[in-house]
Amino acid sequence: MKREAVSPAPDLRYLQMLSRQYPTVQAASSEIINLRAILNLPKGTEHFISDLHGEYEAFVHIMNSASGVVREKVDELFAASLSKYDRDELSTLIYYPEEKLSLVSRDKTQEEMEEWYRISLHRLIDVCRLVTSKYTRSKVRKALPREYSYIIDELLNSNYEFHNKREYYENIISTIIDIDRAGDFVVAVCQLIKRMVVDHLHIVGDVFDRGPRADVIMDYLIDHHSVDIQWGNHDVLWMGAATGSRTLVATVLSNSIHYNNLEVIETGYGISLRPLAIFAHDVYKDTDCSCFNVKLTGDAAKYNEKDMMLSAKMHKAITVILFKLEGQKILRNPEFGMEDRLLLDKIDYERRCISIGGVEYQLADADFPTVDRDHPYDLSPEEDEVINQLTASFQRSEKLQKHIRFLYSKGGLYKVYNGNLLLHGCIPMASDGTQLSFSLGGKKRSGRAFLDYAEAVARQGYYAKPGSDERQFGMDFLWFLWAGRNSPTFGRDRMTTFERRLIKDEGAWTEPKNAYYTLYNDPAVCDALLKEFDLEGPHCHIINGHMPVKSKKGESPIKGGGRLIVIDGGLCKAYQPTTGIAGYTLIFNSECLRLVSHKPFDGKENAVRENRDIASSSEVFERMDNKIKISETDIGTTLQRQVDDLKELLRAYKTGLVKEDHRA
Repeated sequence: MKREAVSPAPDLRYLQMLSRQYPTVQAASSEIINLRAILNLPKGTEHFISDLHGEYEAFVHIMNSASGVVREKVDELFAASLSKYDRDELSTLIYYPEEKLSLVSRDKTQEEMEEWYRISLHRLIDVCRLVTSKYTRSKVRKALPREYSYIIDELLNSNYEFHNKREYYENIISTIIDIDRAGDFVVAVCQLIKRMVVDHLHIVGDVFDRGPRADVIMDYLIDHHSVDIQWGNHDVLWMGAATGSRTLVATVLSNSIHYNNLEVIETGYGISLRPLAIFAHDVYKDTDCSCFNVKLTGDAAKYNEKDMMLSAKMHKAITVILFKLEGQKILRNPEFGMEDRLLLDKIDYERRCISIGGVEYQLADADFPTVDRDHPYDLSPEEDEVINQLTASFQRSEKLQKHIRFLYSKGGLYKVYNGNLLLHGCIPMASDGTQLSFSLGGKKRSGRAFLDYAEAVARQGYYAKPGSDERQFGMDFLWFLWAGRNSPTFGRDRMTTFERRLIKDEGAWTEPKNAYYTLYNDPAVCDALLKEFDLEGPHCHIINGHMPVKSKKGESPIKGGGRLIVIDGGLCKAYQPTTGIAGYTLIFNSECLRLVSHKPFDGKENAVRENRDIASSSEVFERMDNKIKISETDIGTTLQRQVDDLKELLRAYKTGLVKEDHRA
């Protein structure tokens, strides 16, 4: 899977430090035995999800079910002994234990409830025993809920076949029920099952935008036991807004108002839009704002005509501010090469038209009361004040800042993990198959070198000293990642927000994709890209998000002869009419890679009440030659180095280079 680097022998100083942790031959030997045993266990299950776009209910359900893995375990145990209804009921209990308990308890007497607890606990322990069987007992113990750790450990490791143990086992369950702790215990066991069924979670970009509550997803990810995140363009957008980039604050607000998605801003992050509402009402009160009407969804009935007019005014006000601030960024950073996106100064107000790329288009709106025709990219004093107030609100939101710090700590532009290259957008390429070079920061870079540089500058935008040139360039660069020509997270030639808002001719809306999205159909191109990231072999892949797969038109998510997999299938409801499904997820266990296609989620309430799961279809598209052991994974490489170091320590003990400390 990966090229393994040869580790040099540790020096004496390091061995002396290691001896503090393993002070005797016995201690070092015991750890070697433990690590060698772990190396021979099967690798844990990896779960890949991308393009969540704030759809928290569908995301939580996919996480609870582990894309169908939980149900597979239930069927594996009980297909021959339980009806489909009972297996549906048990699976739903695991997904939503608290909600299901509340529903079940309404219609049962105490005696019936006690019997239900007894039966359910037996079944749950069986499922839990199965999903924990491939882990060491030590790892399972560390995952146990503290308040029930001893009891669950005993139940998982009791041999039910022995008479004495059977009585012991039954007595534990009876006592749990008798002392009225069965409900809490059911919840604890269900949470453990979900914790152990997936060893590691990969989020391949775009937690934010479109859907209602990205903040709920972020809270969930922060609590997850093992996760990494590849930044998507919508994540970078919110990261930039949190740094204090006024341009990206304006972008977030423009997008959110346009898609009528303010819940995450106002409820999720406690950011008040009152300054914008007052400004828009005053400045745009006599202005036509029909081009900026918001997209209304199922909540349209909540909006009266006055609300809709104010929303359109707010949308127009913040979008005009956005166009000005984007122009300032382009002018401040000529190396971005985006001068052709300076459009406000190209408007012919008398003729209500604009020339873009040598083509003249009629404008549906040219009434911009705050635009100075001689200095179109200057903010008015009132605009300057309102965007400063809004930006300060983004920076003061403790919850938003917590979430963005998590994105920085657990995320990056790409990740190499267990033979796979994970990235949200693209590795920018030219049509001839060469990698595009970017002359930024005084040096030309392409491919992996540019991604490494881009990630470093993105971090600089958040962590560099406020007010410094490094901080300013970092914030500008976050905008480039969001909307820059052929940026690795955006992957298009241009972002046509101006055209989509102001030009009715949809021919002006085109956003040509980077050549990567054509070239990745060639296995040789995928192999060359993988090799640049030190990945070679039949089971190495690029795992992509970002570009929704149009399944209903027959498009396959598997590209490049199986070397690249696109897992953006439309989890976001806004994309489902285009894709025809509601998302792809990927499962990688010790035996195979499996792609799971999901239908739209019918809602948590229906899932709990009627035991409705997301309708999914699973396809094993690559099976391993042999079951993968931990020794063949990235974690295994780290553990093997620890074994090698401990062997060096043993030699040092035996030759007297390091002294044992039997008092420790």
